[in-house]
Amino acid sequence: MKKVSLILTLLIGFSSISYAQTVTIGTQVWMTNNLNVHKFRNGDPIPQAKTKDEWEKAGENGEPAWCYYHNDPVNGEKYGKLYNWYAVNDSRGLAPEGWKIPSDEDWTTLTDYLGGEEIAGEKMKSTRGWEQEGNGTNESGFSGLPGGVRADSGTFNVPLSGTFLTIDYYGYWWSSSEGDTSSAWSRYLGYDNSGVVRYDGDKELGLSVRCLRD
Repeated sequence: MKKVSLILTLLIGFSSISYAQTVTIGTQVWMTNNLNVHKFRNGDPIPQAKTKDEWEKAGENGEPAWCYYHNDPVNGEKYGKLYNWYAVNDSRGLAPEGWKIPSDEDWTTLTDYLGGEEIAGEKMKSTRGWEQEGNGTNESGFSGLPGGVRADSGTFNVPLSGTFLTIDYYGYWWSSSEGDTSSAWSRYLGYDNSGVVRYDGDKELGLSVRCLRD
């Protein structure tokens, strides 16, 4: 059974203390919104990549970066920021104090509790915001939104298996777990299916981040 609550969390990168809504799913406590910070836990700024070239350069150099989808702050208000994996893995800490970026195993714990990857997506997707009747039931309270993805090349429309992964159609979330030297594990939800896909993506991609209570 899910349990939704409000907690007082200091989100580094905001000018003040903010209230973060959380949900208990099984034994885990998740934030119900995507991360939207521009500073690491220690207060150091995370570089914003405002251009395609800046995004590409950060990835090529293995440096942390964030952006808004289509560089539009309005998208940030709804979906949070997109981060490359180098920001996720930075030793200065991307998640607020008391929180962490979920590991690949943490994501599996979540989807197993919700009945497995084949059906968990329907329970994790929000009840609105998804195109082409792709809304979920949000039975879990996870409130997953389709925040899109930024390609390692710096573009926002990414071909994968012949499709385009765009805002309002797909939502991607990083894990803290490395795949190999150039990739890391993530999860994504799509408008056109009820499952959750475990995806080994390039570290230079820009994906959403969701925090888990540490």
